[in-house]
Amino acid sequence: MNRRTLLASAALGFALVSGGAAMAQDKTKACFVYVGTVTDGGWTQAHHTSVLKAQEKFGDAVEFQWQESVPEGADAERVMTQMALGGCDIIFATSFGYMDPVNAVAAKFPDVKFEHATGFKREHPNVGIYNARFYEGRAVQGLIAGKMTKTNKIGYIASFPIPEVIMGINSYFLNAKKVNPDVQINVVWAFTWFDPAKEADAAKALIDAGVDVIAAHTDSTAPLAEIAKTNGKVIGFGQASDMEAYKPSPRVSSIIDDWSPYYIKQIQAVIDGNWVSEDTWDGIKDGTVGIGEFTGLPEELVAEATALKEAIAAGTYHPFTGPINKQDGSPWLAEGATAPDGDLLGMNFYVEGVTGDIPQ
Repeated sequence: MNRRTLLASAALGFALVSGGAAMAQDKTKACFVYVGTVTDGGWTQAHHTSVLKAQEKFGDAVEFQWQESVPEGADAERVMTQMALGGCDIIFATSFGYMDPVNAVAAKFPDVKFEHATGFKREHPNVGIYNARFYEGRAVQGLIAGKMTKTNKIGYIASFPIPEVIMGINSYFLNAKKVNPDVQINVVWAFTWFDPAKEADAAKALIDAGVDVIAAHTDSTAPLAEIAKTNGKVIGFGQASDMEAYKPSPRVSSIIDDWSPYYIKQIQAVIDGNWVSEDTWDGIKDGTVGIGEFTGLPEELVAEATALKEAIAAGTYHPFTGPINKQDGSPWLAEGATAPDGDLLGMNFYVEGVTGDIPQ
């Protein structure tokens, strides 16, 4: 399964873009592989913004390099190989579909540290994984969706049927249903991470089906652009980046990814010589999952959404708290029980009330 796959026509340039002036070879060199462009308005832009924060933090002590628009697969393996040969001490691969290339290249360069975003394979001691609990942000969006829908139909543009996406759908729906028992969800699978045309078509399909609140787990601003054409009849959310161009409406809030604390910590670990292979999954309390400004919402709903965000951060509320059944009605979580991380990381089922099948 490729993740964050660009349009087939995306060009691959093999020259690395330097983040600053050339520096001495003995200085730490941090390199980043991007699946999109740094101006994509979503996923890659959020990563690059975080890289720039890290660059500001370290100044001339660290050399930064990045490459945009690297397709997943063999191209990614070639780019990471070039980076390793070019003196990169740590390489951050920022897309799920880079998982196998990361492990393949890591085997050839045991002295280089590799960090892979959102994957699950650590086949070598020089590979680490980092992820974010996006489902926490989906819970806040679900609350807003359940309260704001007038048709009782909310929508979700899904990318690929992997656990990260499925848990987001379930969290969004469950937390909408808690405040609106009549709510129904319509899921459209776009089978892409970044394809503005397909994302816009998915949004249009949802709007045509009577949905009036849409969340998207894809990279571009195209869904919000399509939603904006409804002149206020439909609202949506920013994804990965704030997508502030669509404030105050139709974008009423957002999930903002801030990877900078992690990048700073791991680069510092390389400098200090104490980097270790680990699997990190941070969320709202860590600042990795940010909730964007609430706009165009009633004051009482802003207060509720803020309280939910704070409860998640404090650990007093878990978005997956029982009783929860699976889609087929079989019990999953008992009253008061919360979902173990292992269940979430392997989630391959819809919860009760979500209609349709998960594509295979």
